[in-house]
Amino acid sequence: MFNWEGVSEFVAVAEAESFTAAAKRLSISTAQVSRQISALETRLGTKLFYRTTRKVSTTEVGRVYYQHCRQVLDGLEEAERAITHLQSTPRGTLRITAPVTYGEGTIAPLLNDFACQYPELTIDLHLTNNKVDLIEEGFDLAIRLGKLEDSSMMAKRLGARIIYVCASPDYLSRFGRPDSLSELDAHNCLKGTLDYWRFQEGGKSRNIRVKGSLRCNSGHALTDAALKGLGIVQLPDYYVQPYLDSGQLIPLLTQFTENDDGIYALYPHNRHLSPKVRLLVDFLNEQLQDKPA
Repeated sequence: MFNWEGVSEFVAVAEAESFTAAAKRLSISTAQVSRQISALETRLGTKLFYRTTRKVSTTEVGRVYYQHCRQVLDGLEEAERAITHLQSTPRGTLRITAPVTYGEGTIAPLLNDFACQYPELTIDLHLTNNKVDLIEEGFDLAIRLGKLEDSSMMAKRLGARIIYVCASPDYLSRFGRPDSLSELDAHNCLKGTLDYWRFQEGGKSRNIRVKGSLRCNSGHALTDAALKGLGIVQLPDYYVQPYLDSGQLIPLLTQFTENDDGIYALYPHNRHLSPKVRLLVDFLNEQLQDKPA
């Protein structure tokens, strides 16, 4: 009978290129992963990994063995997926990371709705504006906003957000309304973490460096400053939409608004997405697709 010991650990290390990351992914200790790999190499009579202080990579034999093991595990995952589908009750833990403000205002309430539908699931939501490594940190899914960087992750577009430039009527009555990007240089632009604002002009993205008397890494604080007439802000809709609707803030330079600012679900590149993650992605897509953030 085939001995399965060490196979899952081997595949996890091969994909993560790290014993530590593989251990987090499998929820076991790094020492246990190392023991299983050593035992597997002894049983097979061959070296499966090259190990250095910086990186772990598969040997030629290891790459061949990985391809076969991956196919076997994919088959097992497909079998488990079929059983889960028959049971139609997803179980286990879902670890999700999302940006703080958007996570608090939009993602967390939706996850709570999802949890009500599937009470046997455990939801572990981590809100941070840092872009965590999903495999290294053991997350099933990440919510990312804006333009995606190149990544080995799979991405599903869930919806779109609008980035507004706006100011209070009081500020505009005192300092005038900018009608072109060049006019921003004459205004007090309240900055976040970046020194530039993003626009679209002539079908191309354009970054404009701005200056002002206030910088803050909180969108809520910048919104408050704009409401009090301190200057102009550029912020996503989930900060300013209620104040735009009420007339407390006035949208500016709308002809230069970028139209490709997305909301995405990112997850590790697996041949088969686990049923619980697939269910969540489909649920979020249904709730967010083509709706403002």
